[in-house]
Amino acid sequence: MAQTSDQVSAAAPKRPGGWLGMVADWSSDQRSFKGVSWGKAMMWIFLVSDTFVFGCFLLSYMTARMSTTVPWPNASKVFGLHIGGADIPLILIAIMTFVLISSSGSMALAVNYAYRKNRQATALLLIVTALLGAAFVGMQAFEWTKLISEGVRPWGNPWGAPQFGASFFMITGFHGTHVTFGVIFLLIVARKVWRGDYDDGRRGFFTSRRGHYESVEIMGLYWHFVDLVWVFIFAFFYLW
Repeated sequence: MAQTSDQVSAAAPKRPGGWLGMVADWSSDQRSFKGVSWGKAMMWIFLVSDTFVFGCFLLSYMTARMSTTVPWPNASKVFGLHIGGADIPLILIAIMTFVLISSSGSMALAVNYAYRKNRQATALLLIVTALLGAAFVGMQAFEWTKLISEGVRPWGNPWGAPQFGASFFMITGFHGTHVTFGVIFLLIVARKVWRGDYDDGRRGFFTSRRGHYESVEIMGLYWHFVDLVWVFIFAFFYLW
């Protein structure tokens, strides 16, 4: 005799709720991220761990700045440019921020068109995002060159607190490395999208199941994270 649904549910063991339920899920043999691919889950885990790294860097910067007895350099003067006979404060940093934030928009559009399986639009928007990221890195390299020529070093600078140089090169360099790797992977994914690897299911790196453009979405998670981190760096390092 077949059991009714009420009899089956009554016979099944009741799952605990709250924290006990969460512990039961994680300690069982079930996947903790139900319905989420391993690629996306691993990217989220990486982003969480990277958040702690950037958080430690920014906390170290704030600690060094608040504990030093030597005056901290004025960011408006240090990062200003002399254009047309006038000193314009933070003009380069403002352009860099605008470029990087704009790249988040093109990345979001790329993911949107990837869901629609529009290969040409997705690949084009990924390339645009990569070009904007490359422009950001290029402007950052110009900023580094300018400050090095003015005497800024990891162990000192001509404007005050010696911790300024170490904080600047460590934080912006670490973030710039993330952007550089992001540009490389964006171009790789764009090439695969353009060739139709995700439609054909061609085997290789960053190739998901046939008909799935999940790698574009995973790349979008990474890129939005890099842009978000820059917002905090911009606020704490350049505006403070």
